[in-house]
Amino acid sequence: MKELTLSQLCHRKMACIAINFKYDQTIIDIIKSKSIAKWSTTHKTWYLEQTSSNLELIKTSFGHIATINSNALSKTKIIVPKPPDYKTERHLTEPEKLLLNNFYKYLKGKRYSKSTINTYLFYVADFIAFHSERPLEGLTNRDVELFIESVFIKRNYSISTQRQFISAMKLFTVFEPKTQIDNLELTRPSKSKTLPSVISQTDILRLLQCTTNLKHRTIIALLYSCGLRISELIHLRISDIDIERRQLFVSNSKGRKDRYVGLAESFLPLLSNYLMSYRPKLYFVEGTRGKLYSTESIRAFLKRSCQLAGIKKRVTPHTLRHSYATHLLENGVDIRYIQTLLGHSRPETTMIYTHVRRQDLMKISNPLDVAIQQLKIVAKTQPNIGLSRESMI
Repeated sequence: MKELTLSQLCHRKMACIAINFKYDQTIIDIIKSKSIAKWSTTHKTWYLEQTSSNLELIKTSFGHIATINSNALSKTKIIVPKPPDYKTERHLTEPEKLLLNNFYKYLKGKRYSKSTINTYLFYVADFIAFHSERPLEGLTNRDVELFIESVFIKRNYSISTQRQFISAMKLFTVFEPKTQIDNLELTRPSKSKTLPSVISQTDILRLLQCTTNLKHRTIIALLYSCGLRISELIHLRISDIDIERRQLFVSNSKGRKDRYVGLAESFLPLLSNYLMSYRPKLYFVEGTRGKLYSTESIRAFLKRSCQLAGIKKRVTPHTLRHSYATHLLENGVDIRYIQTLLGHSRPETTMIYTHVRRQDLMKISNPLDVAIQQLKIVAKTQPNIGLSRESMI
């Protein structure tokens, strides 16, 4: 009779049940087919969140083929140390809560996305809590600056986060005109003009070759070959894939836009193998019990695959999207088509890839090379002139 030993495990800041057993393909097949647990490379064990329902799931799934030893599984959950949660530090009064609730309805009425609403509410709630001892009518632009100086700098927030806060405050002052905050004078800090990180097509192929897990390889291939955002991938449904027309339908993406993206011919065999092996029901990639797949998991296995492939650059899922756009541009695809494929609202957003196109950089003659060539023309008797000290005139 097979035996499963259950124990407690603290993994990724979560109280988990570790499932330990001698290698048995039957047990592994059940775990994978029912998506019962995930594999931890760090702890070399299968694990799932420690809940009574998950414990019951283990018993019903394996009780008929194995004895389950749960003696090491305490009835008391592991207390996982939590990082500082800024939300719990707020002490809002009932009128303040009512104000924020009405602001939430205001944003919802403006048809902002759920993510934007949550972000704006978070910042405005922090601002109100910070100035809770002062009446709303007395708040000025200086109070906004004081909040940024005292809170944002302390939390080491980025410039883009500060810009989001200013956008939230602009909307809040329109919603609640009682304040003395002059909306017209609020300015956002200049956005950092960083170029997108890109890896070569050779690196892409090596990355795929080093990713042995079928699901992981399929995710990486789809992120790159369709230029998807990670949020678009995890919300992608099986019904959005049209294999006959070799098209992918990306619905309600950033900015509430829909778009079609072509599927690579070379991706179809991998796609077919994945669908037959995992048989997802609703979403293209599914987590435990059919829920959305974790973005953290994608970032984690992508990092491991890059290490195996010997890629030294920091590669994120968005790096694959950047690489897709840059490689299209280098292959001669018109910038307007790339804008459509990426789902950009403005051509200026897509134009950033023209700054990293390798062919354009290679066409520009470096002034040092020009100087050496001119020197060679002048000194025909010394054709081996170069940068070494001995060959310089």
